[in-house]
Amino acid sequence: MKKVIMLLLLAGFVMGNASDQKQLDQYMQNFDLAEVGNMKISSVEMLTMIEEGSAVLIDIRFKEEVQSWSIPFAKNIPLNELPNRLNELPKDKLIITACPHNDRANIARLYLTMKGYNAKYVNDGLLNVVNYLKGANAVEFVEELNKNKK
Repeated sequence: MKKVIMLLLLAGFVMGNASDQKQLDQYMQNFDLAEVGNMKISSVEMLTMIEEGSAVLIDIRFKEEVQSWSIPFAKNIPLNELPNRLNELPKDKLIITACPHNDRANIARLYLTMKGYNAKYVNDGLLNVVNYLKGANAVEFVEELNKNKK
């Protein structure tokens, strides 16, 4: 399923305007092992950057999914709304995309990268973020987040 989604996304870029095609071609031609590492971020590293205020987490799940459970420190922009809501994203911070696993988050990351944003996706998904943020880890994270907001 992930491969099908990625192929559809790439097909959309290919059918886009010439500028988008050239940008995607250039990205693909320069893609190397370093970029494989650059496109991902772990839950723990992401949480640290959010505490510091140097990154923004974008939950790209659909509203129905967010209604059943949410991440209060994430901004919800469903994947299908992302093109029309780019103005809500800061250009001066790392944009971290997330979904339960990482398939849609990776699509969003590629899209944002093509639009000039510094973007990564949470490689272990929101489910692992939620699993990590329980008990003492949750208390510590919220304390740091609140301290840095002051």
